[in-house]
Amino acid sequence: MTTEVLDVPAYDRYELRVGGDLAGYALYQRTDGVVSVLHTEVEPEYEGRGLGSVLARGVLDGIRAAGESVLPRCPFLRRYLQRHDGYADLVPAADRARFGLAAPA
Repeated sequence: MTTEVLDVPAYDRYELRVGGDLAGYALYQRTDGVVSVLHTEVEPEYEGRGLGSVLARGVLDGIRAAGESVLPRCPFLRRYLQRHDGYADLVPAADRARFGLAAPA
């Protein structure tokens, strides 16, 4: 199973592709180097395979590579960040507490 996560600015979303097919997406708003992730979704036929985590990791890696920060307004992405503190530095320090995140080590 080949997976990739692509930023698609024309649709304001990151897309998760499995074998070239759209398997999920994360909707966002991008303003001045801050990406507010609003909603993530994995298509029903792809659920239960850990692809939500693949999508979250791809989104966060893409944001890091672009030198941007993230506001995890989406509950799924927020929970992912709470469990994977290696990404907490992507959330502006002033916003970490309101998203339930500890300061990065």
